[in-house]
Amino acid sequence: MIKKLIKDLFGTKPEPATLKDPKTKKTPKELATERGEPWVEVLSMEIDKDNPGQGSFELDWNDKFVANLIRAGYQGKTDQDIVDNWFRSVCQNVVMENYEQAMADPSNRPNNRRDLGNGRTEIS
Repeated sequence: MIKKLIKDLFGTKPEPATLKDPKTKKTPKELATERGEPWVEVLSMEIDKDNPGQGSFELDWNDKFVANLIRAGYQGKTDQDIVDNWFRSVCQNVVMENYEQAMADPSNRPNNRRDLGNGRTEIS
């Protein structure tokens, strides 16, 4: 799910950003920066093989991306802090969206039943 989210957010990349376009000799980051566009990319993703719930992402971005985050209300002492806060909120939103979707399905909701006697049951 996270991998799909990352692909949806950042698109798929045919080659790493470190490889330059043979026509322009510039990276996608450099091209976006020249155009004044925000740019961010997942450079790598590592998962702990013994604990797949743990891992990390390596991101790269340009100054325009950070400026947009600041205008959107993200804060931090450094650009890294600002991007980390943004990425953390993206991950939290994914978790909350999945939880809300799961809770929308009645079969996933916790049902506490209590027999009230006389053929009546309380469900909460």
